[in-house]
Amino acid sequence: MPKPPALRRLAPARWAQTPLKRLGRGRRQGAPARKWRERPGRDAWREFAASFARSGLLPAPGPSSGEAAPAARSLAAVEATEGAAVLLLPHGQTHCALTIEAVTYEAAEKSKKELRISARAVLRAHRVPRDARIKLLKSVAPLCSLVLMEGLDTSVTRFILNHPEFSHIFRMKRQKSPCFAPEDAALAATGIGKRDPESGLLLSESSVLATEELIQACCEEDDGCPVILVCGPKSIGKSTFNRYLINLLLNNLPCVEYMECDLGQTEFTPPGCVSLINVSEPCLGPPFTHQRMPHKMVYYGEASCDQDTERYIDTVKYVFNSYKKEVPLIINTMGWVKGVGLLLLTDIIRLLAPSHIVQISVEDFKDMPHFTPEYVNLAAGLHTKGRLQGKCKSMDVSGMEDWKQYEGESDLYTSTPGHKLLCVQPEFPGAGNAGEARVHSGILRDVAILGYLGQLQPLETRSVLPLHSLIPYQVPFNSVALRVIHTDVVPTHIMYSVNASWVGLCRILDEVRCQTDGPILLTQTPVCDCLGFGIIRGVDMERKLYHILTPVPPENLRLVNCLLLGNIAIPDCVFTNQQGTEGEIPYVTSEYNYDILGAGKLKMKKHLKRREHSRS
Repeated sequence: MPKPPALRRLAPARWAQTPLKRLGRGRRQGAPARKWRERPGRDAWREFAASFARSGLLPAPGPSSGEAAPAARSLAAVEATEGAAVLLLPHGQTHCALTIEAVTYEAAEKSKKELRISARAVLRAHRVPRDARIKLLKSVAPLCSLVLMEGLDTSVTRFILNHPEFSHIFRMKRQKSPCFAPEDAALAATGIGKRDPESGLLLSESSVLATEELIQACCEEDDGCPVILVCGPKSIGKSTFNRYLINLLLNNLPCVEYMECDLGQTEFTPPGCVSLINVSEPCLGPPFTHQRMPHKMVYYGEASCDQDTERYIDTVKYVFNSYKKEVPLIINTMGWVKGVGLLLLTDIIRLLAPSHIVQISVEDFKDMPHFTPEYVNLAAGLHTKGRLQGKCKSMDVSGMEDWKQYEGESDLYTSTPGHKLLCVQPEFPGAGNAGEARVHSGILRDVAILGYLGQLQPLETRSVLPLHSLIPYQVPFNSVALRVIHTDVVPTHIMYSVNASWVGLCRILDEVRCQTDGPILLTQTPVCDCLGFGIIRGVDMERKLYHILTPVPPENLRLVNCLLLGNIAIPDCVFTNQQGTEGEIPYVTSEYNYDILGAGKLKMKKHLKRREHSRS
C-alpha cells in the first residue's frame, strides 16, 4: 500500500466561492442548472392548518360544519396577521405539550382603564385587526399575559418541509372526540391545536423536587457554579429534563452553559459532536429548530463512541477545558449505560467531577447502579480503576489543572469530590422503552442535518432551492489536510470516499504546507476545533479542487485547514429528491446485498470485558 504523504506545514485554506462549470454529480458536464418547483413557505403552513380539519381538530368549512361547541375552559385568541395569532393567557393557566404558564410579576397596580390602554397599544403595534382587538380587550384582567404566536416559517422549516419524507412533521394526528371553540381556528393558523392532557409534559414529583433543588443551588452560588450531569438509559427523558431545567434557570439567570456528550442525539449541533455552548434563550422546540454554533465543538464523526472510547474521552476533556466556571453547567450524557457504556460513564463522572448528578431511570431498571460518591470512587471504569482495583491506568490529563486526584492516593485510584445525587423516576408512558419512542433516533439525526443544511437557503427568496443549484466554495487540495475518521481507506481511493460526503470543517493548531498539489492526508485523527460542516458536492481531479457547500461564514472559513470525514451520512432524501435527474441517481442504490462478507458494520463485542476487569 502506498505510504501517505507526511504531515507538513500547511498554509491557511483559500476558499473561493465561484460558479461551477463542471459538477461532481447529478448533472451532465455543461448541462444547465435544473429548475426547482417554487413552494412558498406560507403554502406549507396553509396545508398544515388544513390538516387540523382533516384530523378532526377543527370543523370542516361549509354549511354542514355547524356552530362551534363551547370549550370547557376557553381561550381568548384572535388571528393577528396571516400565520400569526394573539393569545390572552390568564394568570395560572397552563398549556402543554410545550408548557406555557402565566406567572405573577412585580409591577405597580394599574386601573382597568390603564390596563386596556396598555394592551391596546401592544395589539396595535403587532397589527391586530380592530375587531380582534375589541374581542381581546373585553377579557383583559390584572396579571394576564399577551402572547404572540407565529408560525415557524423560516428557510430551515421550508427546506425540511420540501422533502416528502419529513413533510408530515407538523401534521396533526386524528383525534377521537374534538371539542371546538371559536379560538381554535385562530390558533390553528400558527400550528397550535388541542391535545389530550396526557400528551403534554408530564413531570413526576421527583422531577419537580430535583429541579427545585438545582435552581436553588444555581442561584445561591455559595460553593461556586454548580456542574450538573444528567444520566440515564435511552428514551428516559434526559433531553426533556435538560430543556425544562434550562428554561427554568433562564427565568433566574442571564445564561447557562450546556455541554453535549451524547453523540447520537445532539441538542444544538448536527450529530457526531461534543460541544460546549452558552444558552441565553429558552429552548422552545426540537433540536432542529435551534441549531447554533457553540463556542467550542469537536467533530467526533460517529453517532456512538463504542469503536474508539479513548478518543471520546480525549474529546470530552478537550471540550470541558473551555468551561470557565462563571455560570452553571449542564452536561448531557449518552443513553448507553449497560456493559462497557456503564464503565465509560463512570470514567466521565470521575473526569468531569460534577457537583450534582441527576440519575433518571425507571424503578425496575437494574443495569444502572446508583452513582453515589462512594460508588464512583470505588467502582472500576473503562479507563480508570476504583480505589480497590490497584494502580490506575495512566491517562493523559495534561492541561487539565482541575482534574487532580486526592493527595496521598494518586497512585491508587482516580477520585472525585463528593457530589449530590438526585434520583428521578419519570412517569410518562413508555419511559425507558426505546421501542415506544415517537420518532426513531436516526430520523432525528437526519432532521438535524437538514436543519443545518437549511441555512444554505438564500434569505432573499422564499422558494426552496435544491442543493445542487447552489454555488459551492472551491478549495485547493493543498490548502486543507484530510482525514477519514471511521475507517481505513487506501490513499489511491481516498477521493472516492470523500466525494458527496458530509465533512467537518476544522482547524488544527499545526500549520502544514504541502509542496505538491495534494491531497494532504493525516495519519491520525486530531482532536481539534470544528468550525462547522459542509458537503463535498464534487471533486475536480484536473484542477485539484474540492467543491464544498457550507453555511459557515467566510470569516470563519479562513481559519479552516482540515477536513474530517466521519460516519455521519447525508440524509438519503437529499439525493433522492433531486428533480430533473434521469435514470439512476448518483450515489444512491436500492440493490445492496448485506450477505456479502464485510458488507455490514463491524460490531464491538460489548459483553466481553477487558482483562483488567475480568479478575476478581
